[in-house]
Amino acid sequence: MIDYDKFEKSLKNLESQIRNYRNAVNRPELKEIDREAISESVIQRFEVCYDCLWKVLKRYLHETMGIPELPNSPKPLFRIAFENQLFSAIEQWLVYADARVDTSHDYSGEKAQATIDNVIVFARDAAALYQKITGKLWNENRS
Repeated sequence: MIDYDKFEKSLKNLESQIRNYRNAVNRPELKEIDREAISESVIQRFEVCYDCLWKVLKRYLHETMGIPELPNSPKPLFRIAFENQLFSAIEQWLVYADARVDTSHDYSGEKAQATIDNVIVFARDAAALYQKITGKLWNENRS
């Protein structure tokens, strides 16, 4: 049986921090360093969620779909998941993979903003994948 708890928790945490990021615009008392910290936290929570997601996806492909030999890296796994109709836009998942690699090198300026823009879409797609592989509605799992 696949344990989805870490993936679920990391996605909840990511969504929570995205909400915090969006609400920061309406908080004039925040200093620039506080806004940067919130942005960095969104990116860090993306990293954790992304890593949980692809590892759970690998287990799902092996244990549920019966695919015996699987690579130990995200991009090839995403291609296999796409081939098995777990999601429809492989290009977007490859963008997420590139964004994850980029975050390990640089959290600053335009790159950080571009990553956050991708993270917002990623959270939606990760929730859809969660629903597909668990058979549970994501909204039912939010705290």
